[in-house]
Amino acid sequence: MPRLVVLTGFLGAGKTTTMLAAGRLLTARGGRVAVITNDQGSDLVDTQLARDAVPDVGEVTDGCFCCRFEDLADLVTDLLDTGRADAILAEAVGSCTDLQATVIRPLRARYGDRLTLAPLTTIVDPARVDVLDGDLGYLFDRQLAEANLIAVNKSDALPSAEFGALLDQIRRGHPGADVLGYSASLGEHVDELVARWTGEPPRGRDVDLDVDYDRYAAAEARLSWLNQVWQVSADGGFSARRWAHVALESLSAACARRGDVIGHAKVAVRSPAGLIRMSVVAAGDPPRHEPTGPDGPPVAHATVLLNVRATCPPEDLESLVRAAAYDADLAAGAAARPGPADAFAPSYPRPVHRLPAAPA
Repeated sequence: MPRLVVLTGFLGAGKTTTMLAAGRLLTARGGRVAVITNDQGSDLVDTQLARDAVPDVGEVTDGCFCCRFEDLADLVTDLLDTGRADAILAEAVGSCTDLQATVIRPLRARYGDRLTLAPLTTIVDPARVDVLDGDLGYLFDRQLAEANLIAVNKSDALPSAEFGALLDQIRRGHPGADVLGYSASLGEHVDELVARWTGEPPRGRDVDLDVDYDRYAAAEARLSWLNQVWQVSADGGFSARRWAHVALESLSAACARRGDVIGHAKVAVRSPAGLIRMSVVAAGDPPRHEPTGPDGPPVAHATVLLNVRATCPPEDLESLVRAAAYDADLAAGAAARPGPADAFAPSYPRPVHRLPAAPA
């Protein structure tokens, strides 16, 4: 029977990297894998990356899975009716919670024995634990509280003793959840994560989560979304990697100076030299390159897709991105031409369904 894995977790936790690492592993084992990405906006870096890694990719845009449930269901139904996938990996927006009631149970009710739901998995970045506060901290806590499986990513970011202590801390705080440490970027213990998804479905972890929707909405409203495409060119050629690195570095430093939290800032650069992805998941951090390596040959033109989630007003975020592009132009000797900026703060979450837990 086909199996659907729903991933949740705060912005920047590595959900996309996890999903694609797991997808490659399942494909190597002979599985037929489909991926569904999700975002409050459109023009997604994650969808571009998924299409380079997995042949079957769909997306739910302009709202989270819970608020665009019928869009999610249409994609799942098509995959089931055509028999194209035996594993469906679906990544929810990083600012969402209450997925047991608004996504998992409605899916189970709709598809019955046509589909097996894997453990709801919350992906965690160790750097976020005990750092987010206020309404964002509340949102992060609710994501952990509803998880069947808490998967703590980036095990390589801490010494092993510290990482082990963090796992123990999370186990004490959430005794009803399975807790696993791994590194999606290095591929360490991804096989164990996949084993949790493909084993027997969990039992007894279906409880009604207490969610204050006003606090949940306030957390989402603190974050601004910006998705924008830039066309960058230089008659004499320029380094696409250099341009992207300086743009993200400038944006990261500016947010740090302002005291803004970056949920994530992602760049996908397509040029004749290939695809480059870079990201920043904390203000003040340097960009992380995927793949790593030296600059490729100079290019005359590149298309840059930028997705940023940060705690500043949308108009401020637009200004910060324009300033970052200007810095990148100066550093790379190029000229960037912006497309329309889709910049906004998410609206109040209004799920299509909110089903209670089954009686014990």
